[in-house]
Amino acid sequence: MLNVSIFNLFQKNLTEITFKSFIIVFSLYVILISCTKKRNELSISEAEEQNEFNAFTDQARVVGYLPFYRFSALENIAFCNVTHLNIAFFNPDENGNLILPESQSVFSLTDIIETAKSQNPSIKVFISLAGGALSDDQSRIWKSFLDDGSQRSILIKKIINYIRNNDFDGVDVDIEWEHVSSGYSNFILELKAAMILVSKSLSAAFPSETLYSNLTSEAIAALDFINIMAYDYTGPWNPKNIGHHSSFIHAENGIKFWRDIVSVPPEKLNLGVPFYGWDFQNATTVVAKTYGSIVDADSSNSEKDVVGNFFYNGMETIRSKTRLAAEEVGGIMIWELGQDAFNDFSLLQTIHNSYWGLGVETTGLCKN
Repeated sequence: MLNVSIFNLFQKNLTEITFKSFIIVFSLYVILISCTKKRNELSISEAEEQNEFNAFTDQARVVGYLPFYRFSALENIAFCNVTHLNIAFFNPDENGNLILPESQSVFSLTDIIETAKSQNPSIKVFISLAGGALSDDQSRIWKSFLDDGSQRSILIKKIINYIRNNDFDGVDVDIEWEHVSSGYSNFILELKAAMILVSKSLSAAFPSETLYSNLTSEAIAALDFINIMAYDYTGPWNPKNIGHHSSFIHAENGIKFWRDIVSVPPEKLNLGVPFYGWDFQNATTVVAKTYGSIVDADSSNSEKDVVGNFFYNGMETIRSKTRLAAEEVGGIMIWELGQDAFNDFSLLQTIHNSYWGLGVETTGLCKN
């Protein structure tokens, strides 16, 4: 009877111990699951916050246009941040001789090239042809050269001689919209063949989401790289369409169009960004303003994209677009360098800092 009682007591205690152990183990399990869940949630949150970066390339192009009428900005431009400099715009005369208008500045074309190469000995300097605002005479002359095979060969010889005699590294073709006539693609192909013989490069600028009917896949393939003009989605030609002319979505769409629809290899693409904006003053008047002018008016505008009805790209949007370019294409293109703010709010420096912070090299100069 005593042994049975002891056994019953032991069994009872064992049951209580087992139950308590179960409670302890179960509690520890719940705590472990809870901690794991929190850790996983934190990891997801951190991943979303950090938005994990995957570079498309470890070295990117930074292509900056500098039109003749901005030569006065020479001493302010950090060419150490630029891999390719496009001098704009050269147009042929009746005989095919290339003409760059007088800059109305104390600085000459020679000054621009020498200064750029003194800051960055590796910079590639191109001449940029045509431009988006041709006069009637310029348009007529371009058409006559593009569409006539014998005339086309004359112009190409003139172009080759000019870049060789003046030690340029390449040619950028910026013939746009209605000026892209039937001979455009043949011009690109024949110019490329001539450029190969003198070891020079060839690029072109195209609208963000438009493929010209006179632009063939063969001509596209002949280009060393393409500058996507992911801006001017609206402007003075459509004054009632008030809004952003170069949003982040526009940049995404431009890349998708040329990479995914036209099937251009992404390493050949440069995402174009504007250093200017459009001020929709009223129902009929829209004027351009430089990024530098809006920052001069108020430095806090550097982190905005809209002031009143003036739409532009501030530093944060340029950071985001640089990251997009670093993830998806071969580089950034800038229209244009002379419109920047030449101070702590510089967009050119923002591009450089963004690439550098992402571990993507551009010029290898101007380190932070």
